[in-house]
Amino acid sequence: MRKFAYMFVVFGLAVGLGVWLNQSPQTAALDQEFALPFAANAQSSDADAGATEIIDMVQGAEDAPITVIEYASFTCPHCARFHSDVYKLLRKNYIDTGKIKFIFREVYFDKYGMWASMIARCSGPDRFFGMTDLILNSQSTWARAGDDLAIVEALRKIGRLSGMQDAALDSCLQDGDKLRALVGWYKENAQRDGIQSTPSFLIDGQPYKNMDYEEFAKILDEKL
Repeated sequence: MRKFAYMFVVFGLAVGLGVWLNQSPQTAALDQEFALPFAANAQSSDADAGATEIIDMVQGAEDAPITVIEYASFTCPHCARFHSDVYKLLRKNYIDTGKIKFIFREVYFDKYGMWASMIARCSGPDRFFGMTDLILNSQSTWARAGDDLAIVEALRKIGRLSGMQDAALDSCLQDGDKLRALVGWYKENAQRDGIQSTPSFLIDGQPYKNMDYEEFAKILDEKL
């Protein structure tokens, strides 16, 4: 019975994204990364996708003198390493001290990163960064759990750690409108800011590639 429930969740995700892909010819190149076999014949209207608001996830003082935007994928090993080695020091020394405003924007290279993003966002803005830590810290476990159903269940377990109930998790993972809106939001961000790899950063609008803490701190200190 539980297996069929998870299959329904995966089917809902596939249909939601499959519809978006089918109705947007420009996204044909993304089909291999996102579409599931269940979505092959999906048909629907994407009229509601534009009405679904996607907000930036922000940490730090709104009036901080420097704004740092990170573009990251939940399935990117370099992103997981950045958060374990660099981000925690940035938070301690720059975010929590009011020196920078930090914005986290997701990049979707595959369906599993998309599903992780949906669960992190469904936990709410107040819990998003805590969920992000949990997801990235356990990336090597959940992302290699096995087939689609095993990965869905592994992500659901992480969601429960944040206090989410099964009904809320199922509802989150079946939200096709939000899924389509997130893909559109990601594409717009990536095209506007020239994002081609993760993690990538904008520091007061200037692009930077992945770097260690010492290099990051040097750049921030010079700007400060």
